[in-house]
Amino acid sequence: MESSRPIGVFDSGIGGLTVYRSIAKQLPQYDYIYLGDNGRAPYGNRSFKTIHEYTWECVQWMFNQGCPLVILACNTASAKALRTIQQQDLPNSPYTHKRVLGVIRPTAEVIGEYTNSNQIGVLGTKGTIQSNSYLIEIEKFFPDVKVYQQACPLWVPLIENGEYNKPGADYYVQQYLDEIMSQSAHIDTLLLACTHYPLLQDKIKTHLPADVNVVAQGDIVAVSLADYLQRHPDIEEKLTRNQDRRFFTTTDDTEDFDKHASLFTDDEVKSTYVSMKQ
Repeated sequence: MESSRPIGVFDSGIGGLTVYRSIAKQLPQYDYIYLGDNGRAPYGNRSFKTIHEYTWECVQWMFNQGCPLVILACNTASAKALRTIQQQDLPNSPYTHKRVLGVIRPTAEVIGEYTNSNQIGVLGTKGTIQSNSYLIEIEKFFPDVKVYQQACPLWVPLIENGEYNKPGADYYVQQYLDEIMSQSAHIDTLLLACTHYPLLQDKIKTHLPADVNVVAQGDIVAVSLADYLQRHPDIEEKLTRNQDRRFFTTTDDTEDFDKHASLFTDDEVKSTYVSMKQ
C-alpha cells in the first residue's frame, strides 16, 4: 500500500482549523494532517526563540509523518519562525526536499483589494503585531495603503478555552475594536491576522458599522495554495490523493479538542495525542 504523503497544516491550537477547512474544501482530493500544539498554546506572548523552537519541532514531526509540504496556519509562527525555518533550518536538515509555507504573504498580496479608503486595520497577537510583518509585507504590494495595528492578547485564550461564543467575550471584543477604530475614522477593512479570530467573527461584526469589511484568511490561503501547487508540480506530484484526514494535538485532553474542532471543520474529528517536549 502506498504510504501517505499528506499536506500538513500546523497551528498553535484550534484556530488553524479555519484555514484547514478552507484548504480541504478548495483541494479536497489530497490527504491532510492537522497538528494543534494546544498543550503549549497560546504562542502570541512567547519569545521569538521559543516560538521558533516549538514551530520547528512540530514541523519536523509532520515531515516525519510523510508530509512533503507544511502550511503554518498560524500568524505568530509565520511572523516569528517561518523565515528562519526556510532560510536556515531546512537547508541544514535532512528535509531539504520539503517545503514550509505561511499565511502572511498570501494575505498581504491581496488585502489591498478589499479597501476603498486605503486604510486597513490589522488585528493580531502580540507577537504578530510586534513583528510588523504585515506593515512590511503590505507595503510591498500596496504602498498607498495605510495600515493600523492592534494586538488582542486575550482573544486566543478565550477561544482556546471555549469562551468565544459566550456573553463574557463581548467585553473583550469591544475593547480591542474600540482601540483599533479609534486610530482612524477611515478604516474600512479589518484583517483578522490570527487564524483563531474567525471563531469570533460573528461577534466582531456586531460591534462594527455595517460598511466595515471583516476579512478572514482561510479562503485567501486556500486559493494561494492551489496556485502554488500549480506552479510547483515537483511538490504537487508527491502528494497522495486518498481524501484521508487525520488530526493530532499536543494536549492529552483529546476529547475537549475534538468537541471544539468538530464545530469548525466539515469532518468529524477524532484526534490523537502527540507528546512534544515541554
